Amino acid sequence: MQQTTQMGVNRTGAQMSPIDTETMERYAENMGPDSGIDDMNVPAESQPAAEVRAQYIDEADPVGSVPLPGTLKGAMSTTMDKLTGNRPEVLIDKLGERLAFERTGTRLYELMIAKCKEMDTSAVDPDVLGTLMHFHDEEAEHFAMVDETMRAIGADPTAVTPCADVAGVTAMGVLQTIADPRTNFAQCLNALLTAEMTDNAGWELLIKLATETGHTEMAQKFQQALTEEEQHMATIRQWLERAVITEAT
Repeated sequence: MQQTTQMGVNRTGAQMSPIDTETMERYAENMGPDSGIDDMNVPAESQPAAEVRAQYIDEADPVGSVPLPGTLKGAMSTTMDKLTGNRPEVLIDKLGERLAFERTGTRLYELMIAKCKEMDTSAVDPDVLGTLMHFHDEEAEHFAMVDETMRAIGADPTAVTPCADVAGVTAMGVLQTIADPRTNFAQCLNALLTAEMTDNAGWELLIKLATETGHTEMAQKFQQALTEEEQHMATIRQWLERAVITEAT
């Protein structure tokens, strides 16, 4: 496997400029994290960051909403759930989140496959590409399963729910890391492991939510997806360990 971690000209550390670092530290100590300005007539750019953030939080709208049922089936399903004391919009929101994340998962594996075709990964696993393709196909299957589940309860899988929106934003860093042509195999695995750990936690929560709200068949169907995602996570973690240790030794 190619040795990509090298020593070179890196000027990002404070040790490269001790005089300027000392000046910066003195300034930070004198100013402190909060200058104590609390006059709302003072321009926002002059106020402490914490106060500005608090103001934005107080005035902010929610991140979107769960759409009203657009079909008779959806209206009936929602009504039945509400009659039992549940709030079906929470389940629909989390289903939308998983749908968005599984879509992203297929894209992540497509990027990994494209990158690994240009790398020698045999020291980590002789069949990295084959395994990545298998995981990609499972992510696509999970997406289709959630899509089908949402349609079965009358929800609209094409709508971006609040949690789906947040999941998309959260995953942007992972996508950018793997898509970056400069990142090596281990760095991409590190990013992918972040996504897989989040994915596993998301499936676990969704299964518990479905069970607690009386959707036991849905929970049982999702258990297979969780089992497969656990295998994804374990494999990526193992590959990452091998890649890092192989390069170090």
